Amino acid sequence: MLTYHDFHTPETPFEDKDVIQEALNVLEWSYRSYGDDIVYACSFGIEGIVLIDLINKVKPDARIVFLDTDVHFKETYSLIDEVKKDYPNLRIEMKKADLTLDEQAEKHGDRLWEKNPNLCCKIRKIIPLHSELSHKKAWISGLRQEQSPSRKNVQFLNKDDKFQNIKICPLIHWTWKDVWRYAHKNGLKYNILHDKGYPSIGCEPCTKPAFNEEDIRAGRWSGNSKTECGLHG
Repeated sequence: MLTYHDFHTPETPFEDKDVIQEALNVLEWSYRSYGDDIVYACSFGIEGIVLIDLINKVKPDARIVFLDTDVHFKETYSLIDEVKKDYPNLRIEMKKADLTLDEQAEKHGDRLWEKNPNLCCKIRKIIPLHSELSHKKAWISGLRQEQSPSRKNVQFLNKDDKFQNIKICPLIHWTWKDVWRYAHKNGLKYNILHDKGYPSIGCEPCTKPAFNEEDIRAGRWSGNSKTECGLHG
């Protein structure tokens, strides 16, 4: 099986002028190399919807996990129900935190996402994903280099020190236009919040409408120095 170091060589076969074929090549390699030791952690934003469709072409019974924080938008939950119907063979699972919202409030105070968003993300996202990935060799993410300055150096294959495995990002070269062009051409359903000024969609309390051509994640944790939930560094 190829490893992280094998992947990062001048002979890497994944560079392709066609970003769709490039992503399919990466996904085919990923499932061939890791089999059942790989999972896609999907946020069900537009990149996630595109990746689900691409994954379905490569491995129709792939396992997909959504980190259900219990405070996502109702539109996100509705979309997940629709995607499950459209891709019945994909194994889409909801991964929750060990603490319910009431238990979290009792232990750390109400509306923790306002007082200590890093701790909230740790409890409701990082710890659940760590539990999920602790027995996996690799995971797939929808990161793109164009998304924000903090993601400009992401590669197809990344050594993930946080989760002690390999993070695979098939869409690194896709632009925002590439993503939407694919979605519209293939008639994919997507979160209607994208049409209401939400380019990046996370938990409802921590996401506001925003569009910044230099940073499409500008609406996440608006007014806070926090820019990432912690899953990606």
